[in-house]
Amino acid sequence: MVRTRPLAGGRTAVYVRVHHVIADGPAGVAMLGALFDSAPDGPAPRVEPWMPAPVPAANELIVDNLRRRRAAAARVLAACTRPATIVCRTRRAWASVREMVSGGRAPRCSLNRPIGAAREFAIVRTELATMRRISDRYGVKVNDVLLAVFAGGLRELLRSRGEPVDNLELRAVVPVSLHRELPGPARGNLLGQMIVPLPLWIDDPVRRLVSIAADTATRKRGVRPRRGAVVGGRTVRWIALTLLSRQRMMNTYVADVPGPPVPLYLFGAAVREIVPVVALMGNIAVGAGAFSYAGQFTITVVGDGAVCPEVDVVARGMEQTLRSLEASRHRD
Repeated sequence: MVRTRPLAGGRTAVYVRVHHVIADGPAGVAMLGALFDSAPDGPAPRVEPWMPAPVPAANELIVDNLRRRRAAAARVLAACTRPATIVCRTRRAWASVREMVSGGRAPRCSLNRPIGAAREFAIVRTELATMRRISDRYGVKVNDVLLAVFAGGLRELLRSRGEPVDNLELRAVVPVSLHRELPGPARGNLLGQMIVPLPLWIDDPVRRLVSIAADTATRKRGVRPRRGAVVGGRTVRWIALTLLSRQRMMNTYVADVPGPPVPLYLFGAAVREIVPVVALMGNIAVGAGAFSYAGQFTITVVGDGAVCPEVDVVARGMEQTLRSLEASRHRD
């Protein structure tokens, strides 16, 4: 979408950007209830009078910074007095770390190079009923179908680049929501993650889907610590982010967020479509995000503008894979 050019049909786009510190995917969906209405004639929001707080003085900022640093140091000292807690957290985090390293290093391919700021986008549109029909036919999850479809797109991309895929199995990072483990609505960032192999060497889309589904079913039985428990502490996180541009644990990123099943409205106007956009980091040059909304299932392929500008090739391969799975029949 070119920001200086109006959308076709007089439509309007609303761009919502939420940092993961504030909300992950499920919590972001919960926030939609505060931004949109469930009916076109929803009540007008009540606007409370608001006045910004005065700008803090320099000495107030210094005192606040010192207070935060003192509180952080106190937390470290308190943790040292509870070694059992440290051991428990380490054991929980080790389950996720072990999964990342047990499969060996991610294979080398042209998709993993340090990325820049430019992005390319391609959208694959289908219906949630189609995804469920395929998942029910083979007794798998909708997320498994998404992974198999995206694997088909990556296979098409690498083949178009002349790279061999006969023995290639990429490693995808898939976020796992932990909100269901806590009562109440989803809030904040509460995600774990798992590594899922994408067997690009399997040419047949059905066999590829069955293979991925069997793998994810096994991995979902494991304990999923919160992602912050694996990379905790400001210094440790800074080191991890610095090393991301040279990491060899993962090739790509895939996220699936279930959205509202009913139409939403903004100031009386119907929200026709919600398009997800995932972030790329380090040397992961291509990823995909899926979002279901009012019967739609929208997948956005995001690629680095320099390393992976051919997102249309990925989307074309995904559409071909989706058509093959939809036209297939169950095989024993």
